[in-house]
Amino acid sequence: MADNYIERQQEQYEARKAAWKQAQKYGKKKLTAVRPAESKSHTSTVSKPEDSKRRVFITGGAEGIGKAIVEAFCLAGNQVAFCDINETSGQETAKATGAMFHKVDVSDKNALESCMQTILAEWNDIDIIVNNVGISKFSSITETSVEDFDKILSINLRPVFITSRLLAIHRKNQPSPNPYGRIINICSTRYLMSEPGSEGYAASKGGIYSLTHALALSLSEWNITVNSIAPGWIQTHDYDQLQPKDHSQHPSRRVGKPEDIARMCLFLCEGNNNFINGENITIDGGMTKKMIYISSDAT
Repeated sequence: MADNYIERQQEQYEARKAAWKQAQKYGKKKLTAVRPAESKSHTSTVSKPEDSKRRVFITGGAEGIGKAIVEAFCLAGNQVAFCDINETSGQETAKATGAMFHKVDVSDKNALESCMQTILAEWNDIDIIVNNVGISKFSSITETSVEDFDKILSINLRPVFITSRLLAIHRKNQPSPNPYGRIINICSTRYLMSEPGSEGYAASKGGIYSLTHALALSLSEWNITVNSIAPGWIQTHDYDQLQPKDHSQHPSRRVGKPEDIARMCLFLCEGNNNFINGENITIDGGMTKKMIYISSDAT
């Protein structure tokens, strides 16, 4: 049952994506999602129509994984807004998807809160937040200043708390409860494994991992589930330039794509999936389960 469900979700996603691209090609601004016929033998796991009408806010949505998440939620028929510091890429993504773009430096607490307040004022609530924004800056620990370390945390980690806190405050002050809520935090497999010079990045992702399960308990009062996704190697550009060895080292026999993360976001936001809560889901093609030795004599 589960395998067939995932296959149908993949088919639906690919069909919507193909229709969306075709609409772009012919200059259409709106499109009707194309869905493959449902099998009559499976009725209990079919998504409810209301699942595709959510209000979604995504941080760092202009490029890479964030852009794929914006595209996926737009294709699913949701109302989407995103923020990013890159105005050029942000405007391009907004134009291509129909999502609302806000230029924001998320390390600026006031700017991020102002952005969310603007969206809340227009939408009355936010159903889904995807905290995706992040930077990776590796440097020798002897060359990394305390200010450099703090900057990474101010972009990668602190906004997760800011957006979650603001949504909680908003929900607390509502006269009637919203029965639905999702927060998804983009973590990294580097929360549990590292390389030299990655202290700031590893600390920020480790913080997201821990903050996720803390928030899951704190926000349950307002019907909000909180989960994180830990991507492995996700190639955001020039995928066709990868070498065979890049793919073959993965147990899944390929390097990841941004769409792999976007599909998991959609899955976690399914109405029936609220029993998944406080979890970190690794999507890395099996690499963190692979035992690796340098010596060929090791067993």
